[in-house]
Amino acid sequence: MGRILLVRRLAARDLRHHKAQAVLLLLAITAATTVLALGLALQGVTSQPYQQTRAAAKGPDVVAYLSSPGQAAALIHASGVTAASGPYPLAYTVAEVNGHTAGAEVEGRTEAPAAVDRPDLTAGSWVRPGGVVIEREFAEALGVSVGDRLTLNGHSFTVAGIAVSAAKPPYPNICFAGGCEIFLPGVHPKNTGLIWATEPDAIKLPVAAEPLNTYVLDLKLAVPDQAQAFASRYGPGPSGSSHIGPGQPSGASQASSPILVPWQDIAAADGLLVSDEQTVLVPGAALLSLLALASVAVLVGGRLAENTRRVGLLKAAGGTPGLIAATFLAENLILALIAGAAGLMAGWLTAPLLTKPGAALVGAPGAPSLTPLMVVAVPGVALIVTLASTFAPAIRAARSSTVSALADSARPPRRHGALIGLSSRLPVPALFGLRMAARRPRRALLSAASIAVTVAGIVTVLAFHATVNASAKTIGGSSGGLADPIVSRDEQVLTVITIMLITLSALNAIFTAWATVMDARRPSALIRALGARPGQVSTGLLAAQVLTALPGAILGVPLGILLFKAVGGHQTASPPALWVVATALGTLLAVAGLTAVPALAGTRIPAAQILQSETA
Repeated sequence: MGRILLVRRLAARDLRHHKAQAVLLLLAITAATTVLALGLALQGVTSQPYQQTRAAAKGPDVVAYLSSPGQAAALIHASGVTAASGPYPLAYTVAEVNGHTAGAEVEGRTEAPAAVDRPDLTAGSWVRPGGVVIEREFAEALGVSVGDRLTLNGHSFTVAGIAVSAAKPPYPNICFAGGCEIFLPGVHPKNTGLIWATEPDAIKLPVAAEPLNTYVLDLKLAVPDQAQAFASRYGPGPSGSSHIGPGQPSGASQASSPILVPWQDIAAADGLLVSDEQTVLVPGAALLSLLALASVAVLVGGRLAENTRRVGLLKAAGGTPGLIAATFLAENLILALIAGAAGLMAGWLTAPLLTKPGAALVGAPGAPSLTPLMVVAVPGVALIVTLASTFAPAIRAARSSTVSALADSARPPRRHGALIGLSSRLPVPALFGLRMAARRPRRALLSAASIAVTVAGIVTVLAFHATVNASAKTIGGSSGGLADPIVSRDEQVLTVITIMLITLSALNAIFTAWATVMDARRPSALIRALGARPGQVSTGLLAAQVLTALPGAILGVPLGILLFKAVGGHQTASPPALWVVATALGTLLAVAGLTAVPALAGTRIPAAQILQSETA
């Protein structure tokens, strides 16, 4: 029989006899690779909706923000410009509607359609005297629809229509690509949206504190791809602009050159809704990969512990250490390839649920393409995770002696006089639990690592919510709590990742508890034969799992905070101490609850039956 055929048959036989462990391994790796595939699939998915919006709304190639209408002539006649619209007055106002107070950039437009930058109406009609059009994302945040009334700097208007535009980033990132010259006192820039009105209506809106001194000019170029070069040549760009801080008079602006924003910057701002999801998915995939690593290691370690005698029999029958290692590596790597392929397909099929461009764009991105990076990276990560967690146990089993493998003895705990004196004062459950934890130190370490990763993920989510709440208090002011679509999408993604983390951790805790129960069959039978009650034994098994989970729960708290600070930058807030304590205690209670069923099941078999069936 060929060596490859023998390895294949041994691996297939082992998988058939350990179906539950194989399924759990598949689930662990599939969850991690699915999140990774999602992160890769979201790359560039908003480019198509933006281009569709750009075509529907006659989007400009460059938007120029001027301090006076006289600056427009030089740009309109600049080399490469084929068409222009404007300049249009831009008034900075305070909008009040439905109990909300927000900032609004009101752009004065003609009632006739413009040649460049013609906002695409999704509801209602275009501007008219006394009637305004609101950018769709901003309208959804304000909760307004066609026919509603709102006030701008105290002037009452009717919502005539709702539209999307490719000339300005949508709410809440209207200042992301530059062009914001004035910040309204008491209104945060992220609580500011875009409104169109007739030119006479826009001109009458400014007040003494915020006079009209900004105009918008939309330019069309012969070569749209040269928009960034054009913006660099004719203006300082967003980086060279001088913004006015809250409460400062408009005359404080020192920007004399036009601020030119190319369409590529606007497209990037329009894609923030999806690109921000990637910043959430990448660390989420890393956490799930770490948890999968711990889960696979626990699974492999448990299977090797169960198959120790099988390893000895294979060696006694002439199997070489290389054959033993190849068998265990082959079966786990095959499962990794299957899980990697499943995660790749799951991420690719799930991506359209997360690639909705939001209300600011029209069109749909369609199904993401399977890029070579995705096809290589996702299964590659599955193989690396599995190899990293399988290689050391497989080599250790291959190097073990035939006699020790046939004896199948767990590592005896080290005995010291001080420890013996201390343990003699412990109750039976605690003493038994400590002994079970000490018999398999690697399993205890991996179990603690699994709990640490899970708690770190939950604490990261709590830190995110704490930061959002703190930011809402800072940004909200008197806005009445405008909804942020980016935060809402991030919360949805975090919820999915959290469910995956908790599910994997729960499955891992169940399998670890069951492996501990199976490993403790003979010791538990002996201690019961010496007079311990079944309840004391099951409590001891619970104590073994909780003791290994305790350091992981404690370590996961600072790890989660550090992870969120590393991803979120300096604008982060720590979660309330009560939330953190509840997370750690809840995790320990969950571990105890998940361990209770296998622990109770393990003590239902009579001690005499176990001692008769187990070899000494």
